[in-house]
This record gives sequence, C-alpha cells and structure tokens, in this order.
Amino acid sequence: MTLLGLSEPVIRLLAFSTIFITLAVIELLAPRLEREEMRGALKSRRWITNLAMVLLSSVALRIVFPLAAVGTALWAQSQGLGLFPLLGLPLWLAGILAFVVLDFSVWLEHLVSHKWPLLWRIHRIHHADTGFDLTTALRFHPLEIVLSMVWKAAVIIALGAPPVAVLVFEIVLNGAAMFNHANIKLPKAVDAVLRLVIVTPDMHRIHHSTDPRETDSNYGFNLAIWDRMFSTYTRAPRRGNTGIEIGLSEWRDGRTANLGWALALPFRFAPRPRPAPKADQ
Repeated sequence: MTLLGLSEPVIRLLAFSTIFITLAVIELLAPRLEREEMRGALKSRRWITNLAMVLLSSVALRIVFPLAAVGTALWAQSQGLGLFPLLGLPLWLAGILAFVVLDFSVWLEHLVSHKWPLLWRIHRIHHADTGFDLTTALRFHPLEIVLSMVWKAAVIIALGAPPVAVLVFEIVLNGAAMFNHANIKLPKAVDAVLRLVIVTPDMHRIHHSTDPRETDSNYGFNLAIWDRMFSTYTRAPRRGNTGIEIGLSEWRDGRTANLGWALALPFRFAPRPRPAPKADQ
C-alpha cells in the first residue's frame, strides 16, 4: 500500500521514529519518575533489551505473518470480504467504525492476556520491566506479537476494514502506546482532560503496578472509554504517582533488563513467595 508516494513500511517507520525521538526528548526534560531503573547503566540495559525485543518481534512477524495488518486488509478488500462491504457503508463511516472496533479488540485482547494463564505467561514479559518509559511500550515477546496479529487479522477480515483505516490505526496505536508508557510529567489539568478521551501516562502506569488490584485495571492503550465502560478504571495508584512500585513482585532484580532472561520468561515458573518471618515468642 502506498500513500503520498510512500510505501506502508516507510510511512510506519517515519511515524515511529518521529514519535520515539520526540518522547525521548520530553522524557529527558520533564520526567515523572527519577529512579535507578530510568537512568544510568540499568536504563541502557533496559533500552537495549526493549529495542532488541521490538526488532525480534518485527522479524518474527514478517516471517510467520508476512501480510501483517494492512496486507490483510488489502487482501480482504480484493476478495470482497467483510461486514462493511456487505452493508455498502461509505469509506469514511467504515473507516471510523473500523478504528473504534479495532481499538476495542486490542483492549479485549489485553484483558484476556491477563485472565488466561497461558497468555499471561507470554504477556508478563511486558510487565516484568521494573522501569517505565517509552521503550516499555515496545517490550513484547515475539510470540505475543504474532498471536496479536492473528487476532487483529481476524477482526479486519470480519469487518472488511478499509486498508487506509487499518494503516492509520496501526500508526496511532503504536504512537499512543509509546505516549502512555512514556516517563513524562503532564500538568494535572492537562492529564485530567486528556484521559477523558485517550490513555495518559499517569493512567496507564497504574496498570504496571506490582499491586494485583491495580494491574487488573486500566487496560487501554489508546481510547480511554473501554475501562470506564467495563468498570476496570482506576483513577490513581494507592501509593501515589511517584510512590508506585513498577513491575512484577516475583522478579525485582536486574535480570529483568537482560534480553535472554526476558525471552525465556514465558517458560519460567514464578518463584515461591518467601514464608513470613515468625513472630518472637
């Protein structure tokens, strides 16, 4: 697919690079959290691992699922498949509906990945990051990326989603994920207004808390409506925005920043919790 003379991969790469560099600069200028995990040598290890993860996921996706989302939409369009062509919807309406339904499908997939133990074993690599910045948005196991694309492809085919709408959705979703994982401090008034429509960093950071009650909330990556609609919205973390503990309680050391350890995480068993110390007699 081409747009303004540019191919789909080039468009996505330009959008990704622009958003990534912009957010990286803002993180340096106005960080929300200033912790060991977000600076120095540990930050460098985290960034190398998280960036390597997105590279490996991209390669795996192109090998296992070469059509990807936009290619699937083009194929479905060529075959006349999907609900929207059947209903004869105009392109603008089909595009808007496709965007909203795809956003909900990603929210639903995220929710299920926490509820189904097998999927959680794969998804927990994302939550094992003890830091929280824009590279955390890229930290997904290749298995999860492939499974996610299969799910999105099924939705795209069922809808007959317009290819241009799918391209816009993929760019927005990727950019929104980097934004709401970014370690940036927004003014309270700005955050309050934005989170009425989209997921903000202070809103999504709660989902990365070690507190299971908070992890089981704020699943959205882009539109903020779904968590409110299905009562999975948490307004603020119990420890406050600057006191929140990030990551998984089972793994709290520097191993989580290692690429090999992260790739093997779906096949690891969580360590048994330490017994509580006995009270003095």
